[in-house]
Amino acid sequence: MKPTTSLVRRTVAASACMLAFGMAFPALASGAPYPSKAITLVVPYPPGGSNDVFARLVAKEMGEMLKQAIIVENRPGASGNTGTASVAKAPADGYTIVAVSSSMTTNAAVQPKMPFDPVKSLAPIAMLAKGPMVVAVNNEFPASTPEELIKAVKANPGKFNYATSGTGSVNHIATEYLRAMAPGFDITHIPYKGQGLAVTDVVGNQVQMLMSSGPSILPMIRNGKLKAVGITSLKPSPIAPDLKPMASAVPGFEFELWWGLLAPAGTPADIVNQLNATVNKALAKPALKDHFLREGALVTPMAPAQFGEVISSDVARWKQLAKTNNIVAD
Repeated sequence: MKPTTSLVRRTVAASACMLAFGMAFPALASGAPYPSKAITLVVPYPPGGSNDVFARLVAKEMGEMLKQAIIVENRPGASGNTGTASVAKAPADGYTIVAVSSSMTTNAAVQPKMPFDPVKSLAPIAMLAKGPMVVAVNNEFPASTPEELIKAVKANPGKFNYATSGTGSVNHIATEYLRAMAPGFDITHIPYKGQGLAVTDVVGNQVQMLMSSGPSILPMIRNGKLKAVGITSLKPSPIAPDLKPMASAVPGFEFELWWGLLAPAGTPADIVNQLNATVNKALAKPALKDHFLREGALVTPMAPAQFGEVISSDVARWKQLAKTNNIVAD
């Protein structure tokens, strides 16, 4: 017995409806709403650093909102590349994400063989925060403002040195960007194996200048061991409200550290958007804002596409800078 025409039409209509529902709500179509199990948040650095601190702050709030455990897992190695690459290769289902910082984009600029593509291998979820770097000099250096620093170096080309935590490090890229923005700012790079040694030699006047994140250097400035000259945000920052931006002497100069969350490329847009909304809701909490501020950063909520533009723009900019200045990581 053949089915009637009306029965066929109802069956086709019902099938179409179910297909449309599944496309709109893939998590529901697969049998359970997202998230239906614990989420792993990878921190590609050892415990205790800014990536780790920020990831744990946000994970706690997100877990409460999503009603699922968010397990923070440290996977350090290769300047953050090991843990980030493991997430890039994970299933694109929203259950494995990674907390990265702007050093991911500087790594991409100076490391010829990255184990992942920071633009193509990962899907932006949300920016967490941004924070300026602090420009500091030893106490004997004849400058206390951005204008005085630029003037002193230009008047003595090649006389002064700046320290970094290594060739290709984020503070190396930041200082070279300042040099590129200020023609005649002729200062020599002295790379160290780590930030601690660099700071020690600036304090001892073996090297005259360095850039560093606020939390890692402001204590040295407050106790009088170093002298702050300026900050690298385009405008004055509550991180260090008494410091002038370097842009006051070098118009347009801006270099801010940032932190954010990424997922494997191909993660469904509805899952990315749900995570983004959850993160941004967490960042709106006053207690979280205050905690980030104490760590030298300002919460900076963004849509996934906007965060993606920041990443792609930074990668392109720092690759060009590295190429022009022949910078290759050690």
